[in-house]
Amino acid sequence: MPGNTRREFLADVGKGMIVASVGFGAAADMGLAADNAGANEDSGRLNFGEIEPLVRLMQDTPIERLMPTLVKQLKTGVELKRLLAAGALANARTFGGEDYIGFHTMMALAPAMHMAADMPAELAALPVLKVLYRNTNRIHDHGGAASEVLHPVTPAASADDKPSGEALRDQVRHRDVKGAEETFAAIAKISPEEALNDALMAVQDETEVHRVVLPYRSWDMLGLIGKQHAHTLLRQSVRYCLATTTYRNNDGPRTVLTAMLDQHRLLDKPAGDRVPDDAWIDATAMSIFASTPPQAAEIAAAALADGIAPDAVGHAISLAANQLILRDMGRTPADEVAGKPVGSVHGDSIGVHACDSANAWRNLARVSNARNTYACLILGAYQVARDRVERGGDFLHWKPLPVQWQVDHTTETDPAALLKLADEAIRGNLQAHACAAVYKYGQLGHDARPVFDLMLKYAVSEDGSLHAEKFYRTTSEEFAAARPAFRWRQVLALTRVTASEYGRPAAGYAEARELLTA
Repeated sequence: MPGNTRREFLADVGKGMIVASVGFGAAADMGLAADNAGANEDSGRLNFGEIEPLVRLMQDTPIERLMPTLVKQLKTGVELKRLLAAGALANARTFGGEDYIGFHTMMALAPAMHMAADMPAELAALPVLKVLYRNTNRIHDHGGAASEVLHPVTPAASADDKPSGEALRDQVRHRDVKGAEETFAAIAKISPEEALNDALMAVQDETEVHRVVLPYRSWDMLGLIGKQHAHTLLRQSVRYCLATTTYRNNDGPRTVLTAMLDQHRLLDKPAGDRVPDDAWIDATAMSIFASTPPQAAEIAAAALADGIAPDAVGHAISLAANQLILRDMGRTPADEVAGKPVGSVHGDSIGVHACDSANAWRNLARVSNARNTYACLILGAYQVARDRVERGGDFLHWKPLPVQWQVDHTTETDPAALLKLADEAIRGNLQAHACAAVYKYGQLGHDARPVFDLMLKYAVSEDGSLHAEKFYRTTSEEFAAARPAFRWRQVLALTRVTASEYGRPAAGYAEARELLTA
């Protein structure tokens, strides 16, 4: 451990835990807080001020002590949102959007907090604690404080009135890490909204699930922990783009996006407000699903140019992605890996990735400027079609779940009986049977909340191969935003994924549950 003996390291950890336990003010009276919080400034580390001791606790606490320590925090009055904020900042500082498990954990934090609101009061913290366990465990595996990716950065000086998103995008394309970091730091000084919109200029260069979901989930996180952390959280997206860009002139989605914006003169048009009927939504969704990527982009761009409300276009894109889950034949023998057997559709399946991407594009379109609203929806349509084409298989002829004969043989009408059938099917990993029971439940007009409660239970208890929380949130958001005619398609997708992922308990879950109910 460079520069520290083991005894000094453990002493520092102990100080951090005491500060987080008794509070910053009390720790200062004990002579601990100033020493603990100032250490980062001396070593060139990012420092998060008053919350810094809690951030260090998230990074430094031995994993076998994490759950007791966090539950004690809660029982002594620390808000769950404050633990969430500390976990997010510890994650960002350590990984900077460049570690696979790390950025998946970041993307699970805001969904876990939203899930907490739907949990029984005594277990409300459980989804967040589960993800924080994963977070700290990965931080230790990554090397802890010694391996941090994000460090203080000096904003670029600019002769212009403000740095531009176009300049940031060009620096990302050419993998100019220093230049991009300094430009983005200057942009972030203007406002969180400017930071998001200019970061999206780089994000939109390619269509890939993590590239788009990371900025959306980071933005969603800011609504929970405060926009003062916008630079730190959105900075992860810039670094992810830098690490993964495959810039090739006149290639792929960049060319299509530029062509669509120009051809339909979208940059000169305000967003439309025409609200199409359900038949248009359904037909457009299936057209996007069946098209080539450029054709799908054209469908979205033409609709926007024709004055169709952006959210209606986003709804169609979401329903197109939903078909990739309902129709997928699951993992083939060649794709089988530990925890993801033949026929499974959870984790990094094409359907989960497509739905998460469509949800992110749709939500980013809602919160960004006019140019990015159009760009996000055009690329959202492009990506759904690309995902279908690249996945291969005969999606256009495969039938979506549920299987009709299973629905016909599901004779129960009582909601409790149908929920029991769905639960039994989930525990047996019977995806089609579970979908049939839930489909029948929805067709009979029963309340959706008990179904979501059933799925929530397993989204919390199961590992989900890094995707359980995020996908539960995706389908919950899409259900809430969907028209009544289409809502249950989202529930069916969640049901299928839940039945696929069951049987692989999440690390830290059982311990956290026991401590919360003690």
